Amino acid sequence: MPQSAPPNTRQAALWNDVSGKTWVEMQPILDEILAPFERLVVDAGYPGDGSNVLDIGCGAGATTLAMARRVGNDGNCVGLDISQPLVALAMERTKVAGVANASFEVGDAQSYAFKSGYFDAVISRFGVMFFDDPVAAFTNIRKAARRGGKLAFVAWRSPLENDFMTTAVRAAAPFLPPAPAPDPDAPGQFAFADGAKVKRILEASGWASIAVEQANVACRIARRDLMTFVTRLGPVGAALRDVDRATAEKITAVLPAAFAPYVEDDEARFNAACWLVTALA
Repeated sequence: MPQSAPPNTRQAALWNDVSGKTWVEMQPILDEILAPFERLVVDAGYPGDGSNVLDIGCGAGATTLAMARRVGNDGNCVGLDISQPLVALAMERTKVAGVANASFEVGDAQSYAFKSGYFDAVISRFGVMFFDDPVAAFTNIRKAARRGGKLAFVAWRSPLENDFMTTAVRAAAPFLPPAPAPDPDAPGQFAFADGAKVKRILEASGWASIAVEQANVACRIARRDLMTFVTRLGPVGAALRDVDRATAEKITAVLPAAFAPYVEDDEARFNAACWLVTALA
């Protein structure tokens, strides 16, 4: 009898190759940009001292380490990510930081064999928008939480509400082939843009007391890092890896002017329009 293919194979391929490796290289810059979300998620998901917490899509481990420190030495925080390169970096950072109650696993939360009812809380910082089957994923995640356990995560709202995050794509568009219209149900950065859709997914997955609240977060990035950020990550970063040299030069030439409205002194500042989602198992 033929076996079905494992879920999220495209995401696994991306995050174990170029995307994961790029995020490893960009970790200091990304941690600086995403620091406000780390505090937001940890505050919303904190279940109390001595608790067990699961961090989905933990990346290089910043949120895992923050929650591990928050729950104290009698608790623990486990980071799970599909990317071997990012988990390896997270483990190295944890060793250097001397945080004994943080640990990491490589795995896909949609299909991972969690210990049933073990975690007092589940958190995620932009790590849950990439599942092929979100209902199956959140059902599996719910089974890992104890009855009454917390869920807290942040996800991007719509591209229209996140001008900064789409500036590079708009600036580069004249030099690239027309992009197909995005599928709102496909895994990706803005897959949870529709808050009502997020609530339906969690309801279908068995979560209760669901709240999907707007969170507008002030972010900043050092001016010296801005062009590295916009040319290495996202759709433009991917395009620049594939286009010819002349096209790449045209794109990189227009990007500084496109981002100029966000730059003041030594920083670029922008608003991040997100959902803060909480629920109970």
